[in-house]
Order: sequence, then structure tokens, then C-alpha cells
Amino acid sequence: MLNIVRRTTNVLAHLSRLSFAAAFAFAVTLGVFNAPPAAAQKWSTAAPIPVGAEEIYGIAAGGKLYVFGGLAPGWKPMGMVFEYDPAADRWTRKRDMPAFLHHVALATVNGKIYMFGGFELPAKGPAAWAPVSTTWEYDPAADSWRAMAPAPMARGAHNAVVVDNRIHVIGGAGLHPGSKETALHPARPHRALGTHEVFDPATNAWSTRTDMPTPRNHAAAGLVDGRIFVIGGRIGSVFITTASNTDIVEEYDPATDSWGRLRAPMPNPRSAVAWGVHGGRIYVVGGEIRHRDFWATYAAVDAFDPKSNSWTRLPPMPMPRHGLAADFIGNRLHVVSGQVQSGTNAPGLVANTDRHDVLTIGGN
Repeated sequence: MLNIVRRTTNVLAHLSRLSFAAAFAFAVTLGVFNAPPAAAQKWSTAAPIPVGAEEIYGIAAGGKLYVFGGLAPGWKPMGMVFEYDPAADRWTRKRDMPAFLHHVALATVNGKIYMFGGFELPAKGPAAWAPVSTTWEYDPAADSWRAMAPAPMARGAHNAVVVDNRIHVIGGAGLHPGSKETALHPARPHRALGTHEVFDPATNAWSTRTDMPTPRNHAAAGLVDGRIFVIGGRIGSVFITTASNTDIVEEYDPATDSWGRLRAPMPNPRSAVAWGVHGGRIYVVGGEIRHRDFWATYAAVDAFDPKSNSWTRLPPMPMPRHGLAADFIGNRLHVVSGQVQSGTNAPGLVANTDRHDVLTIGGN
């Protein structure tokens, strides 16, 4: 309580020219007066991942957590695949990704994991992010990969959400139409996307749907009560150095192929988050932000409830980070690895962690 009072006093002192009411409102916006978390929500630690990295992607399948990806200095994809068994609290290295990519989108249907798009390192020339349109099917039981029909558009940093065994692939970042560029780079033109395509694993075929109104990448997305919600992310660019974070939450109805009204915005705009869906809520963890005066990551954990159109603040992660993997197994949100700093000024200097934290929702 003393720390809260000190923080509040400091905020109000810097806002002395504003009315007390305005200063109080600003302090609330900063999160000074966050409500205390519910007692039933608690963090614990689990076995660390054998190789910590940034830009990893997680998804649960068959009661286990699968983590893909990793990005080494020089934008070199690592292509890792790890399986975590919560019953044994043990990680197992699996067969590497068939193509070393980063910023892929993942979804699971009937026990298979589908991997869409992403970026690869160009075979020649300066380091950059070259978008691909590939689709891969991973069978966890056989530890095998199979190439599927490529997507109509090459892109990365997008989202994949399952509705009735079909996978909606939404948003991301790619090249401008007609561009002579072959890869994305902070100093070269590219765009955030609202592209919306659907993959049917049963027929191995693609179709198109109405594009998302707000083009963006590095967002969270989940399905609740038959509707897709896309949360936050990055607009204008795929790179945090040249992009702006957004707090926008948009709703899509697959039954009518239409995007609805804007929902309650995130408590704070952020991108490069991880997320999971449980009990009719979408839990968003971590993320990053860049400012002229600081480069930072978030420890925040927020849950969006579409029914009440409201957000709930949960206990923060023990360590802030972005580019992390997460998903629910039962009522436990597993949060794995990532980078604890939004980049560095020293080439080759990394700030990754191998941490594996678990947030239990609603009891044992």
C-alpha cells in the first residue's frame, strides 16, 4: 500500500497544473489504482524450456504444450520444436520445423497443428523478413510434417483461429501490392494487413472472407461463443521501431461474414503478446513497447470477457517479456520463454529467458 501511495504522489506532483480530478483520472489510466487480483489466481513455476529464445509460438494439443520457432541474432530463424508434458513436468525436443521461419500463425484441428506463413531469412543480400505463403501440418503423435496448400497471400505476424474445423487466418504484415521489394525491412516500404482467408484442412483448400477493418500485426486473437476477437497489435509496420501499438478490439461473426462494432479497448496498447482462451475469456500476457526514452516489455496479464465487454487485471507475470509462447492446458495458462527487453543497442546482445511460469485460474 505504501508503494501505491508513493507512486500516486509522484504522478500527482507532475500534474500540478491539472485539476485534482484530472490528475486522479490520469493516475488511474497509468494503472496506479489497479484493483487487487482475485485470490484464486496464482503463479507457479514449471520446468524451464531447454533453449530460451525470443519469437517463439505456443499451442496446446492433446493435453501437451508445443512450442515452435525462435529467432537468433541477425534475424536467423532457429526452427525449434519442443513438447511439454505437464504430467511429467518435462520437455522433449521434437523434429525441427521443415522450413526455418519466424512469426508464423498456429492453429489445431483434430489433434493436428497447422502452421501458416511467417518470414524467412533471404538467401542472399542484407538480413530482412521475407514473407512466405506456406502451410504445414504437424502431427504430434507421429512427430511428422506434411506440406499443405499454400495460402493466397504471403504474410507473417498474423493470427489463426479455428471455427467449426476451419481456420481463419487474419491480419499480419506483407509487401505492398505491386511492390518490387522481396522482403520487409524497417527502412523499406511494407504494410500491415487486414487480409482474411480461411483454410479447410478436410479439403486442403483456401477461400476468402471479409477483411478485418483495422489492418494490423502482432495481435492476439481468440474464439468465444462462435465469434472471433482480434485484440491489440501493431499498425503501420511489422517492426516495433517504425510501428505504433494499438488497443483496438474488433469482433467478427463467421455466420454472417461481418465485422461488428468495436469492443472495449485493451487497458494499454501493446503488441508481440501471447494469449490463451479459457472459460469464455481471452487472456493476454506480456508484450512490448518502444518510446523515444525507453524500450520496454510488459508483465501485464489482462482478461477480456466478450459477454460483459470488459477487462479484468490479473496478477502480473513474475518476469516481463515479449515474443513469448503461451496457451491453456486445462485451467492453467503456461507462459514460456521470450525476451525480457525490447531489443538492445549492442549487436548480438540478447536478453532471452528460459522461464516457464504457470497461472492457475480458479483453484487447483
